[in-house]
Parts: sequence; structure tokens; C-alpha cells
Amino acid sequence: MVPILFDTDLKSLPLIHRGKVRDIYAVGDDHMLIVTTDRLSAFDVVLPTAIPGKGAILTSVSNFWFNHFSSTVPNQVSAISLADAIPDKTERELVEGRAIVVKKLKALPVEAIVRGYIIGSGWKDYQANGAICGIELPKGLQLADKLPEAIYTPSSKAAVGEHDENIDYDATVAIIGNDLAQQIKDISLKLYTEAAAYALPRGIIIADTKFEFGVDANNQLTLIDEALTPDSSRFWLADAYQPGSNPHSFDKQYVRDYLETLDWDKTSPGPELPDEVVQNTSAKYSEALDRLTH
Repeated sequence: MVPILFDTDLKSLPLIHRGKVRDIYAVGDDHMLIVTTDRLSAFDVVLPTAIPGKGAILTSVSNFWFNHFSSTVPNQVSAISLADAIPDKTERELVEGRAIVVKKLKALPVEAIVRGYIIGSGWKDYQANGAICGIELPKGLQLADKLPEAIYTPSSKAAVGEHDENIDYDATVAIIGNDLAQQIKDISLKLYTEAAAYALPRGIIIADTKFEFGVDANNQLTLIDEALTPDSSRFWLADAYQPGSNPHSFDKQYVRDYLETLDWDKTSPGPELPDEVVQNTSAKYSEALDRLTH
């Protein structure tokens, strides 16, 4: 049985922030330790049931993509080892495999969302007005159709417990300035397009994804948080893909679909997940990691 880590309480480092999934600690003045727990959030609510091994899988997937795209965009990963950050062996073993030391950067308040297929809130927007985030799309698209080209549909970054809001590109310019807004759009589309091309022969369609970015002291754009994981993306089984139906997924959409069957108003506290849903979710995350990295 994989041990579950729902939250952390490291004594050797000061806690900076406890997010929906990640606990963040200070490592000196210029670095941070990001611990990815087994918590699962859906509809911006942290559920009371953890997914065993999820944090380690997300960490491995992110590290894979950070390395894969290291020559394309700078990322948050630091050269400082976990042993240097947490000399205490007992504490270190609690988070080993699910923690990385990163550079301390200024996070930008924009979520960079790229969509290659029409699903989720994008499908609802399209049904209502023929567009997603103000981007006009061809008439007659079906649920889960591949878009003519990937589109950039950013959202604002909400606080824990609040919902992110879709915004248009002009709004990102107003928030972070034209230069950074354009850089984020360009690099997000490039990362998504190249990752989707990499994943497809491995049996995964990356339908959409979310990136987050920060800047260093020189205002250099840097990829932060997580990258192309089953938490931040929709991963579909390529062999079973059929436009017009809800695709078989490797991501937390499976949990969202289960939650939609419940009488729950999508506010905290969230419902407990049954064992079957927990086990199936864990297996889906493991398969995504295996397909991408082997």
C-alpha cells in the first residue's frame, strides 16, 4: 500500500503557503521547497479523500517536462539538492520523491491555458456563443473535436477557495503588461504544441493544459508550479478517442465526472470519494506517467 501524504508539518523549514495541493516552505532567502501532497482539488475545493501516490507522480511528470523543455524556457528547478534543503533524514524521507527545491520567483497572476480540443467550459462557451474567451470558432464543432489550431485562453489566478475566471488576452496585457503577456502567450502555445506532438505516439491526447509563470530579478519569464500533469491538463486515451462523446481520460476529469453525479453544490466541504474512485484515479495517474516517461 502506497503511504498517503495529505499534508505536511516540516519543523526544519518555515511554511510559506499551503495551497490546494502543494505545501511550500522557505529554503533560505532565495529558494523554496515545494511538496506535492496527495490532496486532490476539484471545482476549486480540496476534497477530504487523498489519492495514494499522486504527489510523487505529479512531481515525476513535472520534472520530466521541465527537463524536456529546459532549452525552450527557463524553469523553477534549482540545483540545490533535497539533502541540502532538509538535512534531517527523518523529515526528508517524509517528502522524498514528491518535493523539489525551486528558485524563489515572483509569480504572475495569470494562468496560461491552451486548448487543442473543445471540451469542458470551452464547450459550454462555444454552445452559448460560438466562441471561447472571445475567440470565434468554426460552426458545427462537436464535443471533444480537435480545434483547427491550438488557442490561448488565459484566466485570472484566484485565491484558495475562490474560482479562477476566464479573461481575454487584452485583460492579461492590462494585468502584467504587453511584453510579458505576449511572451506567455507565445511560449504557452509552443510548449503545448510540442508536448501534444510528443504524447500522441505514446497513446495520449493532451486536450488542453494550464501553465503558470514567474519572473526573476531580471524580469526573465520562468515556468513554475507544475507542467503538463494529469492535474493541470486533460489527458485522453488516443485509441478510444471519438469526437461527439466524452473521452476516456487519464486525469482528474474522471473524479469531476463522478462528483457531477452527486447532490453536491461544489462548495467546501467536498464529499468523500469511494475506494473504487480512489483506486481508479491512482491507476490513471500511474498510467499517464508510464506512457509519457518510458
